[in-house]
Amino acid sequence: MQLVYSLLYRLIAIYAEEMISIDYIEEFFPVIILLSIILCASLVYIFYGQNKNIYRNFPPGPKPLPIIGNMHIFNLKGPSDKILQLSEQYGSVFSIYLGTKMIVVLCGYETVKDALVNYAEAFSGRSNLQMFHDIAKGHGIIFSHDENWKVMRRFTISTFREFGMGKKTIENKINEECDLLVQEIQSYKGEPFVNTMIINAAVANIIVSILLGYRFDYDDPTTLRLLHLINEGVRLVGSPMTWLYNAFPSIVRWLPGSHQTVLKNAAEMRSFVKETFTNHKKQLDVNDQRNLIDVFLVKQQEEKSKKNLYFHNDNLTMLAVDLFIAGMETTSSTLRWGLLLMMKYPDIQRKVQNEIERVIGSAQPQAEHRKKMPYTDAVIHEIQRFANIAPANLPHMTTQDVTFKGYFIPKNTQIIPLLTSVLKDKAHFEKPDQFYPEHFLDCEGNFVKNEAFMPFSAGRRICPGETLAKMELFLFFIRLLQNFTFQPTPGAVLDLIPEVGFTATPKLYYMRALPRSETSDQ
Repeated sequence: MQLVYSLLYRLIAIYAEEMISIDYIEEFFPVIILLSIILCASLVYIFYGQNKNIYRNFPPGPKPLPIIGNMHIFNLKGPSDKILQLSEQYGSVFSIYLGTKMIVVLCGYETVKDALVNYAEAFSGRSNLQMFHDIAKGHGIIFSHDENWKVMRRFTISTFREFGMGKKTIENKINEECDLLVQEIQSYKGEPFVNTMIINAAVANIIVSILLGYRFDYDDPTTLRLLHLINEGVRLVGSPMTWLYNAFPSIVRWLPGSHQTVLKNAAEMRSFVKETFTNHKKQLDVNDQRNLIDVFLVKQQEEKSKKNLYFHNDNLTMLAVDLFIAGMETTSSTLRWGLLLMMKYPDIQRKVQNEIERVIGSAQPQAEHRKKMPYTDAVIHEIQRFANIAPANLPHMTTQDVTFKGYFIPKNTQIIPLLTSVLKDKAHFEKPDQFYPEHFLDCEGNFVKNEAFMPFSAGRRICPGETLAKMELFLFFIRLLQNFTFQPTPGAVLDLIPEVGFTATPKLYYMRALPRSETSDQ
């Protein structure tokens, strides 16, 4: 019975903290239903057995408790650090339990790369976590599976190329957006401001131009609403209540909490996208395909005579949502980390600005300038590494039984290729916990690639927008430091601990953007 009480205490603590944090304290009582069910299940569990590993040579790991598995040993607001610590005890391949669900964790560059590249097919599935299933229903590209995923991925990559990804066409669009972002920041006239929404909007406009063929103004109500939905959703998907929902969906789905907000926001995003492509359908000209939605709708017409349908409205809706979120969130968060780090380390900011002056001057930055700017290139790489935007990666799933590193992992096992263990691999980064651009420089100041630099993951599930994201980061970052020196408000303490969420975003901060003409001599 003492074990049962300890389980109940842990779940009460998680739920109570969640309810207080989102002002649901008056609705705390529904947890009694959850706890009563878990109490009964725990008693049955104690009488009839415990979690047992039914597979020979399954990866080792901490012993799970009844019902909750290993949830009691994690800080559910940021479990990646604890998972990384477990690798020191159990090795680079080990298992944990989310409730009663088996999860295999892969740690370290060599192990993660081996799995995702050399065993690409076996580890190419996407996890069926309940929250992601409820949002996507297996449609789109990020959370889809099997042939549907392959078709959507091929379509996305080919259409991105068609609309100029990696070419001058998209480079010019990014530079045009940079002009508008600089103008927006200049309007603050050196006064403190929060950069979250304007940087989100600027980066979002690049993917919007590919999806819809136009851009949004930074103060457009639709833009602000969509960005709010994304920011809130990304934060709450990493909340303790969402962890509980993924572990006990049939019970927790009836309780109030942040998981309900995530589902509501996702529904609103889908409604916006459906309305948008409905309008596109009315104006569609097959001879003038101006954006990704147009191309998809033409494919949809061509597919009508086929038996296997992939270009249907549900796939279009989720594909647009996936690309909008993925195309904005990670790049904009990395840029905000970059500006925060430049304020934290003004000497590094000055070195970047000196290189910009020497190589580019006041001219418009171009992607081809990168190879002439080794220090700036190293700083951008280190921003990505240090920011560690997706510490736990998106969860994978095995598509078949596989023997890996001597361990047997059955089909449909959830896999966490822990990216934080790659980007902080001590065997490849001299100072993994520090911001240290020299990770990407040799003794003569030349840029050097580091094989463990894997912020976009690897293998078949590698981010399809990697080329676009790299170009965006370089051009936005260069243009901002070319025009401004970024400083914190007087007396501010710059916090490098990330915000709790599904991705590791910087906490809200105020900054001052001083024109370079006022600071170039400092």
